[in-house]
Amino acid sequence: MKFNALTGMVVAFLALVGAAGYLLVRESTPKAAVVSEQSGKPIAGADFAKPGAQPAAAPTAKPRDERFVIKRVLPITGPIKYGEWHWDEAGAPADGPLVMTVDLDARVLSVFRGGYEIGATAVLLGTTEKPTPLGKFPIIWKKADHYSSIYDGAPMPFTHRLTNDGVAIHGTKVEKGYASHGCIGVPNDFGKKLFAVTKLGDVVYITKGKRIGKGDSLVEG
Repeated sequence: MKFNALTGMVVAFLALVGAAGYLLVRESTPKAAVVSEQSGKPIAGADFAKPGAQPAAAPTAKPRDERFVIKRVLPITGPIKYGEWHWDEAGAPADGPLVMTVDLDARVLSVFRGGYEIGATAVLLGTTEKPTPLGKFPIIWKKADHYSSIYDGAPMPFTHRLTNDGVAIHGTKVEKGYASHGCIGVPNDFGKKLFAVTKLGDVVYITKGKRIGKGDSLVEG
């Protein structure tokens, strides 16, 4: 009888384990089905490529303004010497935009109208203590008969002021050994011609060592 009782207990235990296992399998099956349904969806973030998406078009390059493209340079042989200047408006448009460039290394100012160089001259520049500034400067004030209010009433004929602290293009004696207090000095006769063609707002680009020629833009780069 003991044997039969023990056998019955074992059989009952095995039946209980089997029933529990059956319940666990039933419970786990729906979960597996849910995972299977979710796995059919694309796993992707906001940057994942969408079906049929087209690549973004490259931005269109802005066309150059041909009025500021250099079309002619004056036929000057060799470096421009102190006191030397050139002026020739023949063939240049009468109403094109006027731009001046100043290269501190070459010590040369050039005048362009509609992309045609009409004037060029050697210039005086500032010293290490009072350097001529680099940058883009519109003409903010001009006067033909001007005298300095800072430097003992020194004559500054045909002045084109570029900054509020007094940096200007003006006529002076352009000779080797002379310098300015940051201004750009041009020969008086050149200054007179320049004064006759400029207006307020015309732009002066002051650079150091930049070389430009035919086909280059005066206002880009």
